[in-house]
Amino acid sequence: MKYLSFLLLTTILTIPAMAHVDNGSIVNAQNVLESGVSLGAVIAVVASWSRNRSILWAIFHGICGWFYVVYFALTRTENE
Repeated sequence: MKYLSFLLLTTILTIPAMAHVDNGSIVNAQNVLESGVSLGAVIAVVASWSRNRSILWAIFHGICGWFYVVYFALTRTENE
């Protein structure tokens, strides 16, 4: 169940960035990545929230991005 909610939240947060439309034309992926939230930040925020249930930690880990995602993957327990 946790995996499903993680996947759903990640998908909901990344779809608007991927489907960004500007003046009727789809903007290329480079512009979206430069102006939007990165996928690493989204995954870090979701992983941090599932572990800590703290908005401040989620914001901090979102700034850390992929570094926290790798740390989370290496240090998680079986029930996380």
